[in-house]
Amino acid sequence: MELLTRTIQFPETLDDKAIAQFHKEAERAICSDATVILVDFAKVEFMSSPGLMALVIAFKRSREAGKPMLLQSINERIRMLLELTGMEQVFEIVETSEEESKLLATVSK
Repeated sequence: MELLTRTIQFPETLDDKAIAQFHKEAERAICSDATVILVDFAKVEFMSSPGLMALVIAFKRSREAGKPMLLQSINERIRMLLELTGMEQVFEIVETSEEESKLLATVSK
């Protein structure tokens, strides 16, 4: 089974427009032929409550579609927020392409 990955960028700045755009990109990724959705946090320094809510909504949609959602390139502040809210147990987090490859191999089994 070949895994197709679709990567979407989490918005750097979270205003209503950016959250709406993230939801559109997430929906396109979920509706695509991708089997795994990656959310890239490389440019994100801080995530607010509305950002976390947008991420949770996208995660629920991807789970309903049977497509795992992985988070990549999160910084320490975001990791701390996920830990404080208990969401680090919900989301799978990958840091490197090697780690991502191992996780994707596990998902395909």
